[in-house]
Amino acid sequence: MTRQFDVIVEKDSAGYFVASVPVLPGCHTQAKSLDALMERIREAIELCLEVRDDSLEPLDFVGVQRISIAA
Repeated sequence: MTRQFDVIVEKDSAGYFVASVPVLPGCHTQAKSLDALMERIREAIELCLEVRDDSLEPLDFVGVQRISIAA
């Protein structure tokens, strides 16, 4: 069975790419290149699925919004 997951990719101030999977809390990784990041996030998803039950509620990706807050 093939499952699909939405992955959020960001870049930090040190130049690392950071990936997270919203439907799997705590499922994230980082790498210096996008190719390495995609390999690592696949591994992270597989590991997260090993320790979770099959009761994942699917989420439909809607979009990303950037919001500015005065701090």
